[in-house]
Amino acid sequence: MMQKTIRPREIIRQRNRRLIAVTLTVLLASLFYFGYWWYVNRHWVTTDDAFVGGHLITLKAQTDGTIVEILAEETQRVKQGQMLIRLDGTGAQIDLQQTQAELGETVRTLVNLKSGIETLKQRIAAHQAVLTRLRHDLRRFLAAAGEGAVSEQQVQNTRDRIRELEATIAATKAEKAGVEAQVLGVSLDRHPAVEKAKSRVRRAYLAYHRRHVIAPASGFVAKRKAHVGDRVKAGTALLVIVPLDDLWIEANFLETKIARIRPGQTAEITVDAYGRDVIFHGRVQGLNPGTGSNFALLPTDNATGNFIHIAERVPVRIGLDTDELKKHPLQPGLSTLTRINISEAGEKPLVSSVQTRSDAYRTRVYDAELDGVEALIDNIISKNQNHSGF
Repeated sequence: MMQKTIRPREIIRQRNRRLIAVTLTVLLASLFYFGYWWYVNRHWVTTDDAFVGGHLITLKAQTDGTIVEILAEETQRVKQGQMLIRLDGTGAQIDLQQTQAELGETVRTLVNLKSGIETLKQRIAAHQAVLTRLRHDLRRFLAAAGEGAVSEQQVQNTRDRIRELEATIAATKAEKAGVEAQVLGVSLDRHPAVEKAKSRVRRAYLAYHRRHVIAPASGFVAKRKAHVGDRVKAGTALLVIVPLDDLWIEANFLETKIARIRPGQTAEITVDAYGRDVIFHGRVQGLNPGTGSNFALLPTDNATGNFIHIAERVPVRIGLDTDELKKHPLQPGLSTLTRINISEAGEKPLVSSVQTRSDAYRTRVYDAELDGVEALIDNIISKNQNHSGF
């Protein structure tokens, strides 16, 4: 049986045909892939320079004191109004007692001044009675002096006594007017000296109340710096509270890609922590009014040195779906891959849809700090006033 002989030239020809077929197949597949990729992604802009943003509420001491108790630890969830740290209140209590004593002393001083007005009135009336009698005596002495029944010395002594009493009455009236200027024309509890003392009581009461450091918002405790025994001053950072129910994406897009980004456009976000299987959906809330480098600690100064053109990045804020956050919690700082659908119309570039309705933007835990102080002040005034007629 004869075997078919394949010449070398034929082998090369077959090999070239196979190579061409494979090459064409790869080229067609590549063209199909890149065509599909372009068709799907041509309306999207993407960046991996994007991170989860959130509120980092730094809790600070409102007054001076020594930490005696810590009631919350990192990773724990706390509620708005919950006491987290307790300071020693001995010094604040002493200050409060001192201001209460000063208020009582001020009230008593004014009461005594008011009582002194009545004393001065009586003194003036007594001097007036004596003055009237002396003037009557002077008239009699002058009538009798012509007949030699009264000496000139007695007449002169009476005149000197009258002038002395007139000066005494004038001085007493001036003293009375000065006291009246201090206490009359205003009620005791509205007197400037009392108001000043009341303000000191309120300030001391507030400092005593603030020995209890409370959470201004609900969230999770992080970055605790406070330790039992630490001596802290007002404004000292103690810990951070992070509300995880109000998060957003801060995506930094190149300036060459932001021309068609508009508030209101939809976005898709994948987070490294969950992988590509979990896709978060968001909506553009606004574009920052400056590039990142413009707000850096050391802004770029292109007027000096050699200039190198570098494409800047503009932060774009993207709101997240709260239901998705509940299902897949996130933490501020996580890395993400974010893309925005720029085929949607959206709003005008400078419009912002950021809402400030969450509890992270407001707190009312400090509204009731002075509850009870007015009753305390009224009680002090009532006890020291002693029904003086104010």
